[in-house]
Amino acid sequence: MSGQEFKRALYEVLEDTGKRRIGARVLKQLLIALILLNILFAVLETVPEIRDLFSSQLRFVQFASGFIFLTEYIMRLYVADLHPPLRRYGPVFSRLRYAIQPDAIIDLIGALPLLFVLFLPNQAVTMVIVLRLLRFLKLARYSPALRSLISAVGNERRALLGSSMIIFGVILLSATVMYLIEKDDQPEKFRSILHGIYWAITTVTTVGYGDVVPVSNLGKMVAGIVMLMGYGLIALPVGIIASAFAREIHSRDFVVTWSMVARVPLFEDLKATEIAEVSKLLQSLRVQKGGTIADKGDVADKMYFIADGEVEIRLQHDTVFLGEGSFFGELALINQTPRTAKVVAYKDCQLLVLEAEALKHLMDKDEKLAKKIMDEARDRVAAGKRVLGELAEEELQQAGVFASSEQMDQEPELFEKDSTPQDDDDTDEPDSEEERLKDASTSEKEPER
Repeated sequence: MSGQEFKRALYEVLEDTGKRRIGARVLKQLLIALILLNILFAVLETVPEIRDLFSSQLRFVQFASGFIFLTEYIMRLYVADLHPPLRRYGPVFSRLRYAIQPDAIIDLIGALPLLFVLFLPNQAVTMVIVLRLLRFLKLARYSPALRSLISAVGNERRALLGSSMIIFGVILLSATVMYLIEKDDQPEKFRSILHGIYWAITTVTTVGYGDVVPVSNLGKMVAGIVMLMGYGLIALPVGIIASAFAREIHSRDFVVTWSMVARVPLFEDLKATEIAEVSKLLQSLRVQKGGTIADKGDVADKMYFIADGEVEIRLQHDTVFLGEGSFFGELALINQTPRTAKVVAYKDCQLLVLEAEALKHLMDKDEKLAKKIMDEARDRVAAGKRVLGELAEEELQQAGVFASSEQMDQEPELFEKDSTPQDDDDTDEPDSEEERLKDASTSEKEPER
């Protein structure tokens, strides 16, 4: 393996892109486990009895994890110039631009404790403890939900700032009023508005420690009003964040779904809006490990997208494994024939299902969409695309399977219903291409006699 090939492989593993998904998944799980273990040991190390008893083991874990995090940071800087947005800046400036990104800064924070321990062993004890606990932030790289929450807060920063100003205004007003009411009855507790602000914060946030409470009747009345207002005021930013987080999750799921549909060769020439229409037809399906997704002999009338998990496709002469982000069953949208393979969930799977009947209904409503899909199906047949069982070439290539031409058959035509061979003496002259397309699009509309 040449240096450039090694660099590309390292980039694919670190950034979870390309074909090395297993290596990327293993590295991701190891780093998550190391981060959690490091945080746990950083907390336990503050207990004197544990620190005295396991000092050598804790120190070894601290050095080992610090070395791993430092190595990770250096490797990410090394492959930074392979990031598509940074390639145009060259090897030096691309790494400088990467180094000032939030993810890179967090990675640097994770590596700093080792440097402090090596070069400032006694002067930076507090800083080392804080930085080791800040390694928790590295989990944001591996948690889409946490990144979505951060993004939601960032997108709603103006609304959150406005609600914070309202809350602060209520706190300041209630502290001033309570100071004026209670300063004579409790001069030691309401000596100034600043002391009143402490009471107002504990009251508005509905904490109510009870160390500072009004004693006058008017003060108790004001306190009751402030308590009731506190429920609504605290719900304001919570509601903003919750709705923004829900929108962010929905948008992320839509983008993931859209991108999976766009990768299907049958839909690759569709516009973005047309792919979105196809994406709306997808239905969610969850299958537990070992569960049957499709059985051999069943009519193949559904296409599947793997949102999470891994499936096992048992062909006649081979077994194919497909993981997250892959798809299979494209031929079910082309020709509903009995399945020649059994598909089971190798791990717990979250699938998105596209039914051939639903796609046909959409094509009946949109003639332009139907024409594009039919044209693509004809082009694939004309190009000599091959199939193995009910798996197309592209689906096999997802799993790194390249079957020989002797094992594979010609790809069938779109929505071909009758695949029964006819006798030579009964064979009629084939219809024109236009008539075949017309029959394919109207066959579902004809009533039963």
